[in-house]
Amino acid sequence: MHVQPYLYFSGRTEEALAFYETALGAERGMLMRFSDSPEPHPEGMIPAGWADKVMHCSFKVGDTDILASDGCSAAGERSGFALALSVKDAEEAAARFAALSDGGQVMMPLGPTFFSPAFGMVTDKFGVAWSIVTEAEGQARAAA
Repeated sequence: MHVQPYLYFSGRTEEALAFYETALGAERGMLMRFSDSPEPHPEGMIPAGWADKVMHCSFKVGDTDILASDGCSAAGERSGFALALSVKDAEEAAARFAALSDGGQVMMPLGPTFFSPAFGMVTDKFGVAWSIVTEAEGQARAAA
């Protein structure tokens, strides 16, 4: 069994992909627009003018594959989840935290904790919640 994150960006997927390429070094995979569908969409399924919006795409952050879409609505709000970004050291944690914070909201400032030399939480400008954590010395990363 394999669980994979699937993010919906309510019409802002391409902007989000560009942001994650810069902030996290994300690598784009496949991208399919609504206009690429070999079958017509049901009447009223997607907003008018969304033919060039992203129906489905993939991108990679480190070793993790993430799926994404503009979804079928211009209005969208996320709640009830966060993505955890594990990095090798506090310097990288600071760089990634700063990048994800740009235009977003810091929920917990990055700093040392009892379990990590650098941990912080931020919601980026697309509404995606992130927990950035640096492994404590000698701590092994959780198995995927």
